[in-house]
Amino acid sequence: MQSVAAWLRRHPVRGGLAAALTVLLLLDLLFPPPLPQDAPGMLVVARDGSPLRGWPDADGVWRIPVTPENVSPLYLQALLGYEDRWFHWHPGVNPAALARAAWQWVREGRIVSGGSTLTMQVARALEPVPRSVPGKLRQLARAVQLELRLSKREILTLYLNHAPMGGIVEGVEMASRSYLGKSASQLSAAEASLLVVLPQAPSRLRPDRRPDLAQAARDKVLQRMAARGLWSRAEVDDALLERVGVNPPKLAWLAPLAAERLHQGARRAGAAATVVRSTLDRDMQATLERMLADRVSQLPRFVSMAALVMDSKTLEILAYAGSADFSDTRRFSHVDMVRGIRSPGSTLKPFLYAMALDEGLVHSESLLADTPQSFGGYDPGNFQASFSGPVSLSEALQRSLNVPAVDLLDRIGPQRFAARLSGGGLRLRLPADAQPNLSIILGGAGTSLEELVGAYRAFAAGGMAGTPRIRPDAPMQEQRMMSAGAAYIIRNILESGGHPDQPFVEGDASGVKLAWKTGTSYGFRDAWAVGVSGRFTMGVWIGRPDGTPNPGFFGANIAAPLLHQIALAMPRSGAMPAVRPPEVGTARICWPLGSAAASTAPEHCHVQRTAWVLRDTVPPTLPDRLRSKGLLEQAWYDPATGRRTTPACQAGAQPREIARWPALLEAWLPASQRQTHGLQPWSPDCSQPDGLAGVKLMGLRDGSRLRTAPGQKEVKVTLDAVGGSGRLYWLLDGQAVAGATRRQSLVLPSGAHSIAIIDSAGHYDTLQLAID
Repeated sequence: MQSVAAWLRRHPVRGGLAAALTVLLLLDLLFPPPLPQDAPGMLVVARDGSPLRGWPDADGVWRIPVTPENVSPLYLQALLGYEDRWFHWHPGVNPAALARAAWQWVREGRIVSGGSTLTMQVARALEPVPRSVPGKLRQLARAVQLELRLSKREILTLYLNHAPMGGIVEGVEMASRSYLGKSASQLSAAEASLLVVLPQAPSRLRPDRRPDLAQAARDKVLQRMAARGLWSRAEVDDALLERVGVNPPKLAWLAPLAAERLHQGARRAGAAATVVRSTLDRDMQATLERMLADRVSQLPRFVSMAALVMDSKTLEILAYAGSADFSDTRRFSHVDMVRGIRSPGSTLKPFLYAMALDEGLVHSESLLADTPQSFGGYDPGNFQASFSGPVSLSEALQRSLNVPAVDLLDRIGPQRFAARLSGGGLRLRLPADAQPNLSIILGGAGTSLEELVGAYRAFAAGGMAGTPRIRPDAPMQEQRMMSAGAAYIIRNILESGGHPDQPFVEGDASGVKLAWKTGTSYGFRDAWAVGVSGRFTMGVWIGRPDGTPNPGFFGANIAAPLLHQIALAMPRSGAMPAVRPPEVGTARICWPLGSAAASTAPEHCHVQRTAWVLRDTVPPTLPDRLRSKGLLEQAWYDPATGRRTTPACQAGAQPREIARWPALLEAWLPASQRQTHGLQPWSPDCSQPDGLAGVKLMGLRDGSRLRTAPGQKEVKVTLDAVGGSGRLYWLLDGQAVAGATRRQSLVLPSGAHSIAIIDSAGHYDTLQLAID
């Protein structure tokens, strides 16, 4: 201690400086500058960095964080050239500028220039002080502290983000978007000058309130830039021609629910980032939102919409609309129906048919029965409340027929099907303790639009479904949903009808190919349309988020048109064409057996079709539910009359092997076709039923001939159905007749007619008659 005291006596000046520096250091440590430490706001941005939606910071201030590299060079030139030419050289305080400001104050009796550096302005923005001598001194001290702690770039960044721009707007980026409707990276010389001068008097110079004052202040900056030779006179003269708008554009947020999802996710994860990047494409998002806005006025009140567009190659979500109109609370605007769990209607059918293809049960033209059937008490019907009889798999899928799908699911097993979907990323939600049952193929479970879009991606990516990604750093998650061959066949059916013998189908009149499927849930609560086109997988949902029915709203008439409009609006570049895998081939097949035509006897090939097949395998028609002996059987005929008989009835009966149609379908065949293929009427001495018993037509004999009354061209006949179980279905000449009563009155014109009755178990009876 004595040596220190002696040194101080010998070097009083140095000692004084050391003591002063020590005191300053202690003060700096005890009273550090108030660098931003509060909970920041958050900004969600599109894939190109443009803002989608922001949230204010803890103080309710709106700002969009930027760095000097994200700001127009014109703005930086004007800022440094007008506000602080010596920014990169002074230590936070410019003594010459302060002296000049003080002299002007004394000479003029008012403040002419402030003498503040950018660092001092940052200090004032971070810690507002009174406009007084003590306040100025505190500001000077804080500026020096900032210079000691931060680099020039960091100080400039603080200014760019904290400069007051009027009201609760701070920072050049937020001001640029609020007042000019563009990013600060795109500022012109005139716009840059306006935002440079605005912090001098942010309330008085706001361009949306006093455009005249704002323009005068801006022009002063422009003239100063020309006078100092920083910008040419020609550049400044051009900039002076720009007028400050009286009603400048306001910042418009996009993808509000997608942004809210990312915002909440970042908060839950404890992320400190103020900018959250998304995969959304700003142009596509704006296009999608305009489409929904154009349609929302056509919907009843309380009805909302959701739509999703995903890049099939990268799984990146490019456009995301969770509700129809974010500003309309009557339409449940804050409910995100991209993630809402709803009944998917018939949108799961393509996956069922793909699974049946992979398991070798069917090919694209397999014969299916669209007839009344009962599956353990479950009696599905079709949306149009009618049946079509014999249909191919392609027709059943394209027309979204319910009974063939339930029939196929019953053979595969609903639990196995649900497990396959779950393995592909599409998890069905069921009531507590419930197990998957046959109703799931018609919407008897829940899923989301997001999961449906991820699953439908399989039809564009060789059978690989995926989890949609909304953040660029999210991992790629792909799952095998089906084979590449099954994906190709189902996509071909959904896109062009599944006709291998018609290879030149090129989409609709616009040339856009879209493989799509609709769905409608029970009670018209949900209308869906999902599909793949080009390099995009997309989906649409329309309904009420509260689950209230919307009579008349179904997928084909309300959701499909919007899906097609979205597909038309998407870019055509980078398409993922449907390339036929080597395991997919074609074959001519025969109905009713379903086997290859080349291996089928001509008399057993009643109808020929061209089918898509996997691995050169041609599965036969599915086993008959009502006949256990198969579709090929031996029939006996009376050689004299050609009618059917049995050896027990007639000793000279002759055998012939015939191909039978499935029992559920024979009633749908015209009488002439049944007779052509071996189902001749029975001999009167040996009558046997073809309908497996159970229901009988009464009122006319088979083969009756009736005459019209004089002057009439029609005959009215009344028939009764006796026996049978469940609902009854009447057919006239292969077409369903309205009404399910046991007595049916029919008006028949001249000619031959076939009448059939079918019950819910598939039992039937037919009769032929002629009107002369």
